[in-house]
Amino acid sequence: MSNRFLLRDALAEFPPYVPGKPPTTTPGLKPYKLSSNENHLAPLPGVLKSITDPGQVPANYPDPKSTKLVADIAAHLDVDASEIVPGAGASEILSALTNITLEAGTSVVYPWPSFEMYPILASARGAEKRPVPLLEDGRHDFQGLVAAIDDTTRLILLCSPNNPTGLSISTAELDGFMAEVPAEVIVVLDEAYFEFATDAEVVDGMAAYRNFPNLVLARTFSKAHGLAGLRVGFGVADPTIATALRQVIAPFSVTSTAQVAAAESLSRNDEVLVRAKDVAATRDQFAQDLRNAGLTVTDSQGNYVWVSLPDEDAQDFEAACAAQAVAVRKLSGGVRISIGPDEALDRVRDVATKFAASRTA
Repeated sequence: MSNRFLLRDALAEFPPYVPGKPPTTTPGLKPYKLSSNENHLAPLPGVLKSITDPGQVPANYPDPKSTKLVADIAAHLDVDASEIVPGAGASEILSALTNITLEAGTSVVYPWPSFEMYPILASARGAEKRPVPLLEDGRHDFQGLVAAIDDTTRLILLCSPNNPTGLSISTAELDGFMAEVPAEVIVVLDEAYFEFATDAEVVDGMAAYRNFPNLVLARTFSKAHGLAGLRVGFGVADPTIATALRQVIAPFSVTSTAQVAAAESLSRNDEVLVRAKDVAATRDQFAQDLRNAGLTVTDSQGNYVWVSLPDEDAQDFEAACAAQAVAVRKLSGGVRISIGPDEALDRVRDVATKFAASRTA
């Protein structure tokens, strides 16, 4: 990796994490960023108040155990506090899970395309990456995932709703899959977007967690709660797994501001869910509008839609949106578009109509 310093060879295999692009500046147009699945709604009033509370003292370290937040989450989910592990976003929980399971000589199984951090984290631990291509409709290939498991497998990552395709895992799918997974292998259900799901068949992560001791849930306050900038999430895990996770998570990773904001937002969870379902309604209408324009769009259950396109077309579509001061996210096999303000979505609708027409002319 370097002739000057003793750096790990594995760094050469790290796939880069590419964040969502910022919008370009176009004269006369307000820029919009629909490339990072951020919540475009204003924060709940109580959350803003908690962040600006004069009792916050930045010179002091935060509670290293996030005691109140953990207790609130445990009460909300009806589990013991020993089963809740706070972290700086769900990403830190995922990182910790790879840290306690993976090393050279082991393997991790995950669907692909999915959350871009999965292969990055696996590479960081020196483990063998076993991505399993999604089915043609964008769903997890559970037969393929089972076939990828062997005696070196220490971790399996599932994403529901899947980022970027947006499709969720059903209860029947997860139950059937878990019956095939060795009981000692940890399975992660990444539920960053579960609040936006409206499909009646979507698996209930907490119900599944109670049925399968080797299942770990990764959740976040970044999406539906709109706290992405504060970096706070949590894992729900068997106490033995949870204890191991706490061993490898950096002390004080969840700031005092993040703790109080998350606790306040959780206390308003009913409002959060109403807002999430409003976003979902906009998502469904937006997806249908794009289909009506002639594009192929999955039945997303997240706060975004997925437009399936060949890579060259996806690049052109992203560029056409950028020309209208709207940033969307080109990924392998298509474009992901976060739900945002009406004006931004209207511009994308217009782009989609002209784009589809140009492809059939």
